[in-house]
Amino acid sequence: MKQKRILIIRPDRIGDVVLSTPIPREIKKTFPGAFVAVYLRNYTKDIYLNNPYVDEIITNDFNKGSFKDFINKAKELRKYKFTHALMLLPTEYMNYLLFFAGIPVRVGVGHKLYQFLTFTKFVGRKKYIPLRHEADYCMDLARKIGVSAEDLNPEIYLTDIEKEKVNSIRNYLLKEKKYLVGIHSTSGNSAPNWVPEEYLKLIHKLTQYNNFRVVVTDNNIPDGLKNISNVEYPNTGINLRESILNFASLDYLVSASTGPMHIAAALKVKTVSLFCPLTACSPKLWGPLGNESEIILPSVDYCELICPGDPKKCTFEGEGGISAENVLHILKSKLRTND
Repeated sequence: MKQKRILIIRPDRIGDVVLSTPIPREIKKTFPGAFVAVYLRNYTKDIYLNNPYVDEIITNDFNKGSFKDFINKAKELRKYKFTHALMLLPTEYMNYLLFFAGIPVRVGVGHKLYQFLTFTKFVGRKKYIPLRHEADYCMDLARKIGVSAEDLNPEIYLTDIEKEKVNSIRNYLLKEKKYLVGIHSTSGNSAPNWVPEEYLKLIHKLTQYNNFRVVVTDNNIPDGLKNISNVEYPNTGINLRESILNFASLDYLVSASTGPMHIAAALKVKTVSLFCPLTACSPKLWGPLGNESEIILPSVDYCELICPGDPKKCTFEGEGGISAENVLHILKSKLRTND
């Protein structure tokens, strides 16, 4: 039987890429002899390093560029002799690139004219009814080519040397404390989120307890969270893979619904996550998978009466919203500490 050579394309952000990691694993379970490659932006490739189910990581900036650039990229892909391509986020550029790369079976999402013109197969999301997880929708593309998949848990794989480094990082950051709590305050405006001042309240509350060591895990620290006494900032000025090791050292990560939350889940780090119940932001669609997690939602009345209606503007402030005290209560109960 001819070897299946499958390309998985995920040209978007960190969280989306993390949620694609179950696909190579499930492909290899169904087709053990398959060649599997992923096609990613350069800055997200670290998520797939050391993945035992991926034979090749190919990067692309996914900018349209010149016609010559387009042809060169198509030629590069053609060398791999792919038999299948799964476009988890179809674009017109990517659709034509894969077509001219000579990949016979291409699967995308939805019914676009350019997909029709290039004979691209498709899966639908049926207006998100019933609502499923994003990882499940992505897996539909693998199912379309015959993959049998039920395990949707994402995974990031560390080498033995990296695992030793994680232990060293943890010991260094913890010092004499017992629990290492990460605070990730930014979300790239992709989801409802606290203002920095509310994260600051939580940090001040946590640092009053003898058992907690707080680390702020943002790469770019908001002005209001810089230079806090007894707080570490391990992720500034480093690459994504190094940040992944720092996330792996945590007991808990507190954040909005954002890429680092999915990184933590893939590393089996516990999470406390701020979520909005709107369909586009729902934890049913975007919640962490595969780890122990706590989801915090505002009250129903809050969403009906106080929320501005735009997830990018919602800060969970006000009665019925989400406060630092809500998160502190969860952490104290989970970690069983009053000290």
